[in-house]
Amino acid sequence: MTTVEELDNSDFENDDFEDACDIPNDIPEEINLTEAIIEAQTAIQYFFNNQFNEAKQIMQPRAKASIYHAVGNCVFAFLEAMLTFEHAHIVEASNALKLCLAVCNRHRKKSSLAQNITKMVKKTDYDSYSELEVHAELCYAETLLLKAMLTFVEDETLSSFIRGGLKIRSCFNSYKECKIILDNREWSKCETKEHIESGVCMGIGAFNLMISMLPSRIIKLLEIIGFSGDKKIGMANLEAGYRMTNGIRQILCVMTLLGYHLIVMFVLSHQDGDLQMCEEILKEQLAKYPKGVWFLFFKGRLEFLKGNLDEATKWYAQSWHSQNHWTQFHHLCFWELLWVSCCKLEWKEASKYAGMLVEQSRWSKTIYSYQRAAIICMFNDKTENDKVTIINLLKDVPKYKQRIAGKSLPMEKFAVKKAERYFEQNNSLVLPAIELMFLWNFFKIFRKNFKMANATYKIIEKEIQNINSLENKTKYYADNRALLLLLKGACLRQMRAPLQALECLEVVVSLQKEIKEDTYIVPYAIVEIGMLAFEDGDYEKAMLAFDDARKKYTSYSLESRLHFRIHTACTAIKEKSTSSIH
Repeated sequence: MTTVEELDNSDFENDDFEDACDIPNDIPEEINLTEAIIEAQTAIQYFFNNQFNEAKQIMQPRAKASIYHAVGNCVFAFLEAMLTFEHAHIVEASNALKLCLAVCNRHRKKSSLAQNITKMVKKTDYDSYSELEVHAELCYAETLLLKAMLTFVEDETLSSFIRGGLKIRSCFNSYKECKIILDNREWSKCETKEHIESGVCMGIGAFNLMISMLPSRIIKLLEIIGFSGDKKIGMANLEAGYRMTNGIRQILCVMTLLGYHLIVMFVLSHQDGDLQMCEEILKEQLAKYPKGVWFLFFKGRLEFLKGNLDEATKWYAQSWHSQNHWTQFHHLCFWELLWVSCCKLEWKEASKYAGMLVEQSRWSKTIYSYQRAAIICMFNDKTENDKVTIINLLKDVPKYKQRIAGKSLPMEKFAVKKAERYFEQNNSLVLPAIELMFLWNFFKIFRKNFKMANATYKIIEKEIQNINSLENKTKYYADNRALLLLLKGACLRQMRAPLQALECLEVVVSLQKEIKEDTYIVPYAIVEIGMLAFEDGDYEKAMLAFDDARKKYTSYSLESRLHFRIHTACTAIKEKSTSSIH
């Protein structure tokens, strides 16, 4: 039986080894495990009630003495780093994670070289692990996951990207070891089993779910180095962890389930997540944390996905105004309010939130600048000042483009191309904000709100009439016409007009040889055709369309995004086919 120590050493992660061995010289008096868990639970209560300072004041002073205080301290530092992207906060989070690894390592099961050799031929006696050692192993896995995620933003080099990937592998192996301990240890005399079990469910569940959503070609590569993912196993673990109401990590399962169903599934799939489960979870959590910023936000997201735009606006505004300690969290609300306003075709309201993101957020000024310019382009009564603002914003788009692991972010590359197109087309773009709505998958909401869908459809139809009436066809006439027909077809699909939708989408495919630059339009149109077949129950035709889009087209804008959506659609077809057989 290979242990987690052997797995860690096999990864050659010297920086993690040094971090784990870097034990503070001034080791304080140890804290009883039960006391540490109780204080951690209190800190969780404070945290989700927006009492962030109170939560931090419980965790930080004893971070050198207790694995749970160390984990809590680094979680708070990590979240602040992710929200702000400030270098000082990233350094602070990195230091907190190093300390946490050291504290966890101090309490993990120690094994000599002779013991490791023995374990290769003899089954490990997991009953020899103390209760504290098991908790330390799980806290170590959780800290490795945070450290891996932070590595991706600490610097932008390829080596940093590779190190992050290795850390995720080490974390995955560590969670698997925790699962083995859970399944093979005698727990009758242990009062804290549910805390361990909820954490194992969260880690194993999240990894299985994350890996199962990756395109099949990536999964095959990951399986070679020991990764594997099963969606059913992932969901079963997370739901089991959520039902463990006394487990300290139950709240992590809650957050993972809400994030998956309300955000990940929305962006990467043509289907909804389990909105009924989210309704149940949020009813419980809002009863416990009625002013909690996270659950107010997720409630807004749930109403948005149900097509209740006014309700969504109300909940997002409550989340925004519920706290001012982490003002960066406001930016998430601004992002959502921006798109709610776009769906309502309230362009000036959307521009207001887009402007706040440009001015205040550090996440991606390239995307934010393009989005604001795209929204102002939709104004019916643009002033001279509006036109100047558009020009200035689009000139700034390339300036802030980021590179991570030597590569540009796909949506930033898309924004730069569109900014260039604006100037090439005599200071004009074709329905750029509606194009973004389609690419961010917000057309899905049209199915829940016909009035909204119809209003958007009328704008698209009017623009089609405008470009068809042009006497002099421009260089990008085919690109613009294909884009409008793609938007019209996608809109009609959501409005449940499949024959009309198919007619538009087939014209898009016929234009592929005439398209100069927007080559992404054709594969996206083919996937829409596949979805029409899927919704009609013709799974064979749908799979042919998805294979066509995946295999015949390459090197176009936002290609990976489409491959994720193809993968989730193919997975849904396989699940339906399997269930029909049984």
